[in-house]
Amino acid sequence: MKYIDEFRDGELARTLAAKIAALVEPARRYSFMEFCGGHTHAISRYGLSDLLPDNVRMVHGPGCPVCVLPIGRVNMAIDLALQQQVILCTYGDTLRVPASDGMSLMKAKAGVGQLSGDIRMVYSTRDALQVARDNPQREVVFFAIGFETTTPPTALAILQAQQEQLSNFSVLCCHVLTPPAISAILDSPEVQQLGTVLIDGFIGPAHVSTVIGSRPYECFAGEYRKPVVIAGFEPLDVMQAILMLVRQVNEGRAEVENEFSRAVSREGNRKAQDRVAEVFEMRSEFEWRGLGVLPCSALKIREKYATFDAERRFKLDYHSVPDNKACECGAILRGVKRPQECAIFGTVCTPENPIGSCMVSSEGACAAHYSYGRYQEMN
Repeated sequence: MKYIDEFRDGELARTLAAKIAALVEPARRYSFMEFCGGHTHAISRYGLSDLLPDNVRMVHGPGCPVCVLPIGRVNMAIDLALQQQVILCTYGDTLRVPASDGMSLMKAKAGVGQLSGDIRMVYSTRDALQVARDNPQREVVFFAIGFETTTPPTALAILQAQQEQLSNFSVLCCHVLTPPAISAILDSPEVQQLGTVLIDGFIGPAHVSTVIGSRPYECFAGEYRKPVVIAGFEPLDVMQAILMLVRQVNEGRAEVENEFSRAVSREGNRKAQDRVAEVFEMRSEFEWRGLGVLPCSALKIREKYATFDAERRFKLDYHSVPDNKACECGAILRGVKRPQECAIFGTVCTPENPIGSCMVSSEGACAAHYSYGRYQEMN
C-alpha cells in the first residue's frame, strides 16, 4: 500500500539497525522513552528491539489514553449509565477498563450486578450526536477520553450540539494533555533521585503532534536537556527516530527533531487548536492512573458551554479509587517496570481477562507484549 509499505521495508530496517549499531558507543548505555502506546505496539509487533544493540533500551511511557484513565472516572461513567439512566456513548477500548468491585462499562451494559445500562460503543463523536438526535427523550452522554488527538472532535461535537440546540446531549470530559505528563515523568523521584528510570531522550508522539506541533516539546530539550524526536508509527519511522536520538546523545545535543515531517509541523494544526481553546479550559488538577494528581494536565468545558458539561448537569463528584494491589500498571506507565515484571502478567491478567488498564487498550504496553510474544523476553 502506497505510503505504508515503504515504511515497512525489512531490508531498510536492517540497514538502519546497522547504522545504529555502528554509531552507539560500546561503553555507553542509551535509554529512550517512547511516550505513545502506538510506538510501543510498533516496537513489539515488528520486533524492533531485536534489531537494536544490547546497550540501547526502550522504556514504555504513559501515552495510552485508556491506560491513564483512573478508576474513579470510569466509576463516574458507570454511575451515569446505571443510576442516572442516561445513554452513555464512548470509544470501544474504554468499555473494558476495570473499575471498582470488578465492574466495567462492558459488565454494566451486560447487567452484571443486577442493573444494566444503555451503554453504546461509537466510532466518532458524530455517532454520539446521532444517538442524541435519534433519542430526543433520553439524556445522552459522550464519555470523552484521550490526549490532544481526540480533543478537537469533542470540541466540534459540543459546538454542533449548541448549533442544533441538542439539549439532551452532554459530555463527560476526561481529555488529558501530553506535555504535563512528560514533565511529571522527568520530575519524578524515579528519574531525579532514585535513578531507577534512566531517560536519555524521547520519541515524541505522532498523532498528538499533528495537532499541537513540535513547539511544546522545546522546553524539554531546553530546560531538561532531553532530546525529543517526533516519529510516525511505522517501523522505519521508529528506527530512524532512534538513530536520530543516538546521534544527539553522542554529540551532546538536546533538540527537538521532527522525523514525521510528512504530517507534523512546528506550529501544528491551528484550526484544531482554536476549536479546542474555544470550548475547553485548563483544569487546576487531574488524577492520572500511575502518575497521581497532576496540576494543569487536563481540560474541562468552559462556562460558556456549561449546559453540555455532564459533570455540571448531573452534579457529579470525583472520588479517587486505588488500583488493584496485584496490578503493576502504575509502575509500567511510569517506566519503572516492564510488563513481564508484573506477577499477574500473562497468567491472571490477559487480554481476555484484563486486571489492569495496560492490558485492555489496543495501545497498552501489556497488551502489546502479550499479543506479540514479547513476554518471553525476561532479561
